[in-house]
Amino acid sequence: MTVRHRGALAAMAAGAAALTVATAVACGSQPAEDVGAGEAAALASVTPTPTASAAGDPAVPVSAGTLPADGATVPPVRLRVPPIGVTATVDPVGINERTGEFEMPPSVDRVGWYRYGPGLEAGTGSVVIAGHVDSADQGRGAFFRLRELDRGDTLTATGSDGRERRYRVVAREEYAKTRIPLDRYFARDGSPRLTLITCGGPFDARTRHYRDNIVVTAVPA
Repeated sequence: MTVRHRGALAAMAAGAAALTVATAVACGSQPAEDVGAGEAAALASVTPTPTASAAGDPAVPVSAGTLPADGATVPPVRLRVPPIGVTATVDPVGINERTGEFEMPPSVDRVGWYRYGPGLEAGTGSVVIAGHVDSADQGRGAFFRLRELDRGDTLTATGSDGRERRYRVVAREEYAKTRIPLDRYFARDGSPRLTLITCGGPFDARTRHYRDNIVVTAVPA
């Protein structure tokens, strides 16, 4: 799963969601139609716009911002999503400066928290956790069934402080990767929310990428 970016890491107030599985197998089920899109949009104070590079691939939206001070952020370390049977370790991830890609955990049963965005203690912004849908080598990933979540489902994120924080799903959306409103989902402003992202849609055997992203938005319960 890769995410490409533009701009310096230190200037990032948002991240990329061009999440692709480089060696993946096709999903076993089709996603349901989008739900809660209006509510998800209302949580963000930014006006989302589709972002694409000259080559047509999504690029990272970059805006001026100060990275969280050391020790001031509570990273998620564990994610439980009972409706889809997920209990996963959460690793802090960033951007590989050499490749310009979002660094996902190599094991598909782990998920990655975008460490240049808000932590669980933040009173504003989108806490982003991304995971693999599957892998040709390892099989189903932690977020293989993410498309099955629906409004009202609950999940729990445990922080490094040992505190469990409960969230309620308000939206599930699917976007073509060239059309996903990245500014909305990686924003540091707007209402506090948890954003879960994985790949979805048809699998392109030629590029070995999924066409779409599945995005689930949850709010503190």
